[in-house]
Amino acid sequence: MAKMAAAMVESGEDAFRKLFKFYKRRNPPPDFSDVIDFSRSLPSDKILPAALDPSAVSDEEAARVGLQPVRDWRAFGLQGYPGFLFISNPFLLGTHPFWITQCLKTYPQKPNVCNLDMHMSPSETQDIWGQSAHGLSTPAGKREPRTLLERLRWVTLGYHYNWDTKTYSADHHTAFPADLHSLSSRVTAACGFPGFNAEAGILNYYRSDSSLGIHVDESELDHSRPLLSFSFGQSSIFLLGGTRRQDPPTAMYMHSGDMMLMSGQSRLLYHAVPRILPAPEGHTASHMDPCSSVSPQQDGSVVESVSEEDWKVCTRYLQSSRVNVTVRQVLGPGQSFPETPSPLQRTDAGQTAGYHEEHGEEESGKRKRRGSCDSADAET
Repeated sequence: MAKMAAAMVESGEDAFRKLFKFYKRRNPPPDFSDVIDFSRSLPSDKILPAALDPSAVSDEEAARVGLQPVRDWRAFGLQGYPGFLFISNPFLLGTHPFWITQCLKTYPQKPNVCNLDMHMSPSETQDIWGQSAHGLSTPAGKREPRTLLERLRWVTLGYHYNWDTKTYSADHHTAFPADLHSLSSRVTAACGFPGFNAEAGILNYYRSDSSLGIHVDESELDHSRPLLSFSFGQSSIFLLGGTRRQDPPTAMYMHSGDMMLMSGQSRLLYHAVPRILPAPEGHTASHMDPCSSVSPQQDGSVVESVSEEDWKVCTRYLQSSRVNVTVRQVLGPGQSFPETPSPLQRTDAGQTAGYHEEHGEEESGKRKRRGSCDSADAET
């Protein structure tokens, strides 16, 4: 079946979509032997060792945001993808729970914006965590209907992305989380991008049957700054293609704690997530233990301990879910927003942005209004 995957993209006719559907297929299930696993891979003709800058981030600065010393990070590039960087889980033991709790409990809070705001009143979405904690703590089989947290699909931070116009604007902005800004600035500095300013974030919440459609992230006004991505929870298959949909993509796993950075020529490449997969057995056990931190918290640390009660809720949620955080710098030095937002320069041919496939539906056009192809469940 691995040969089948390769044969599907040889013709070049929308090769990306063909491989997207191949990996999304449930029956019969696809063969995953061609999917790169950076947690196990060594440098090869395809996988290249990537040089980082340990001097850009001190060991103390890294530890304050829950990261190992930069010299210990396992970083890779891919042949044919200049500017793409994959960092295999550089987090310290015991620090995943803090960042996961922030994604589930803190970042969905107002004044940040989420998909539930589209059909619920502000008062109903004021405390998503509080309204969901009891339901997620209830044993399986005695559960009530899905909690608000389980219905969460995306949250926007900082400059809030407008899913209809695919733009950012000065008048739709709230303070970007300081802790996530600190994490992002440390990672980008180590990757050779000092001075990165985290101005916008999109959190995607994936269930086991979710997918993210084929798209390009190009709404930011300054494409010289990288796109940064963090993943937590269940694993996924990530497809990275070229500048055209006819370019066959490369498939890779993203496990909990993994990071990706897209810069330079890779900043505007097509990419997608066709499938969510169970995390490898034992892969996240130690990192998911909030009691396994290697050292007591130091002064200035943004990483805080997580209560047993909160972690119980997170653990139940993560049994079938994945959270992805993308962080972007929207404006370059001296840039400002145009008075009238300009439309997106490029859209996929034949794609109606803002639609997604409901769970359990076949690809038959039964779609409902959504935000954009940059939100979990989006389809093309």
